[in-house]
This record gives sequence, structure tokens and C-alpha cells, in this order.
Amino acid sequence: MRSRACWLIVCLLSVAAIADAGVTLREKLGQMVMITVTGDSLEERSPSMDTLKNDLANRQVGGVVMFVWSGNLASPAGIARFTGQLQALAHVPLLLAIDQEGGKVARLSASNGFAATSTAYDLGTVLNQESSTRSMASMMADWFVQTGLTMNLAPVVDVNVNPASPAIGALKRSFSADAATVARHASWFIDEFHARHVLTALKHFPGHGSAQADSHLGFTDITTTWSASELDPYRTLIAEGKPDVIMTGHLFNSMIDSVYPATLSHATITGMLRNQLGFGGVVMSDAMGMKAIASHYGLDEAMVLAVNAGVDILLYTTNLDSAGHSLARRIVDVLERRVQDGSIAAARIDASYARIMALKEKFVTGVAIAGSASLPTAIHLGSYPNPFNPSTTLHYTLRGEGPATLRVFDLLGRLVATPVDGYHRAGVHTVRFDGTNLASGIYICRLGSAGAVATHRLALVK
Repeated sequence: MRSRACWLIVCLLSVAAIADAGVTLREKLGQMVMITVTGDSLEERSPSMDTLKNDLANRQVGGVVMFVWSGNLASPAGIARFTGQLQALAHVPLLLAIDQEGGKVARLSASNGFAATSTAYDLGTVLNQESSTRSMASMMADWFVQTGLTMNLAPVVDVNVNPASPAIGALKRSFSADAATVARHASWFIDEFHARHVLTALKHFPGHGSAQADSHLGFTDITTTWSASELDPYRTLIAEGKPDVIMTGHLFNSMIDSVYPATLSHATITGMLRNQLGFGGVVMSDAMGMKAIASHYGLDEAMVLAVNAGVDILLYTTNLDSAGHSLARRIVDVLERRVQDGSIAAARIDASYARIMALKEKFVTGVAIAGSASLPTAIHLGSYPNPFNPSTTLHYTLRGEGPATLRVFDLLGRLVATPVDGYHRAGVHTVRFDGTNLASGIYICRLGSAGAVATHRLALVK
């Protein structure tokens, strides 16, 4: 029997038809929620894990963000197993995200079985070489493919205006004090993730680099330190079609909005980011529990303000509310009531849902991501359906005549099948891949031809 996830792929192929596909308001709202869980296996019995399983069963979660401190990222094999469990249980493919900037903000590191990575500052200012940035991003992007993670909450495109800024400059999270250099390195960084069909998120809009305070710790006013040139990396990358997601910073700038910080500001998100800069993709909040928001706004008030401002995905670093109950359910309940009483327009939710579904199409179907200059030009590899059970059709394009090999590996790097190995003419080819004798989980296809390589992620759901 075809799974619910496979059925969804058909819907994803026509994003415009999503709103009329019989999806309920609560299901749409659930896609706007990204939470954190404690633990790394659905087999664990804990309030947090039990709540997540219930939330997934009730379609109240669209994504999960993972951290070392929450016990999600202990080892490469453990991460791969957990992401496979999550995707197998979800009705709609999940956004599975981490912050992998490099340096001090790197959830995958030598401490959990990966490798040490360079800071953005070292890449953009000390070295300032395309090859170095691409090489580092390429290595990290391969880890995402290996572990089944689908979104990197990076790169940081804050301009290093204040090298002592506690959340950015002091941690060497900015590529450069020059906006054009920031844009170049961010573009190369994104290219390497896009080449592997991994999503990225620019942060922290409209620019955290000049801040004299840390929005994790409290109110952060950039009114007198921020300049419009900090928008230049966003402007450049949006024009190139690079951003999948843009994350807002909890930054107050009275010159843009005299009342609300950026995450809650219609003037900042809808007025500046969407209307002025022309961004049509997904807007994600920074963590809503950070004190710049949580110390000044109630939980319910903040989520409603953020959605009305234009935020598509609300990010939380827990999945339990203060009473130990499902935070996702509370968010969906509150937003549903606000739609019903007219405080939030139904069209506002429909717009977010359509953007999120279009975003998920990028990694679920393995389609090329627009604007990515480093995507393979000689070959292309995809599949349909995906997720699949028990078989799927792999489709691949060769631009030149010659030998081609297509291999399928599990997440431990073991070869499980070689569907293609021989001489091919240029053009589009297909081959059937049967997973009857394989376990549910994520598999990696690797196509090689004429020195070019393309990879593609498969999800087998039984």
C-alpha cells in the first residue's frame, strides 16, 4: 500500500493546488511549528519523546531542530537512525535542522564523531578564498546527507560591523566586515549544500552584526548601530535566487518599527524583506524562547504577532510548555482560535503553508534548487515516488555519451545495490529500484559519469 508520505509527493508536484487538497487548518498550522525534543530514539520513554510521537501522529509538527545539549546528536549512526525514525513516523516529510555554521556554532564536530570546522571569520577574513569556503561547506553538507538531516540553519550573513558583538563578532560567526565579501562566501557555502539537496537558512535578518547585546539574553536595540548596508548580503543573495529560508533576529530598530522587534514586526518582515527586497521564500523565526522575546511578550501573544508579521515557521527549543504539556498542540490551538475569531487571516496561513510545502519539495523530490551555480551541469539524478514502498523509479540525465555507474548506499556507507553500471548515450534514462529486501530508512544514491557526480537521497517507508 502506498504510504501517506508517498501520496503527499503527488500534492507537492503542484504547489498551487495544495490549499484545496483537503488539508485541515490544524494540519497547515502544524507545518508552521518546529520544536526540539530531548533524546535520540523514538523508542525512549520520556515526557518529551512521548509528546513528540503524539504530535507527529496528530500532524502538529512540521520540523524538528536538534542540539547536542538535548541529546539528539550523539554519533553519526545514532543521528541517522533517529532521523529515519522521525521521517518514517511523520505524515508529511519533516524539516530536520541543525545550526552548522562552523567553528563555535557547529552541532556536528569532533566531539560527536565528525571533525573540527573553521569559523566563518577564518573562512571569509583570514583565508578569503573560494576554494576554502567551498571545501569546508562541502564536507559539512556531506554530513547532512550521511545523517538524514535536511536543513542547515546557516550561513550567517550578518556583517561584522562590531567585532565585539557578543552573539556574532565575538564568536567569529560573520564572514567579514565587508558586505560584498559576506555575500560571496555565503553564496559559495549555499551552493555546496544545494548541490546535495540540503536546505539552508540565512540569518539574522535584518542584521545582528552591529548589536552591542545578545538577543539570547535580553532586549537588543540596534537603532543607533545598524545601517542599511547590512541588507546588502540579503539583497544580493535574493537576486541570485539562493535563499531557501531567511531567519529573523529578535532585533529592535526604531527606524524600521518603533514598537516591535524584527520577528514580531510586519514592517520588517512583510514591508522590508518581502516587499522591498522581494523575498518570496520561507521566513523562520529565531528561537521564540530567547529572552529578547520571552521576557517581554507572553507565549501566545508572541506567536500571534510573529505570524501576523509574516513568519512562516515558529522555532522553539523545547516541545513542552511550562505545564509539561505539548507545546506544539498549544501553538496550533492558539493559532486556530485566532484564525476562527479573525485575529489572523486564513489567507495568511494558506500563504505560509504553500511556501513550506514548496520548500519541502526541494529535498523530498530531489529537484534542482533554482539559482545554485554549483549544481552538476553534466548529470542529474532524481526519483519518483520518494518516499517509496517498496519500489521507486530512479531517473537520471547524462549530457554526454560514456560509462555511467549508479550505486545505492545505506547511511553507514555500505553498498546495497548497483542499479546501473555500463555505457550510456546522452539523454534521460530510468531504472527501477526495488527495496523489498531492505529495511525502512534513508539511502543515498550516487551517480558517476565522465568525472561528474550527482547524489540523491531516498526514503524507504514500510
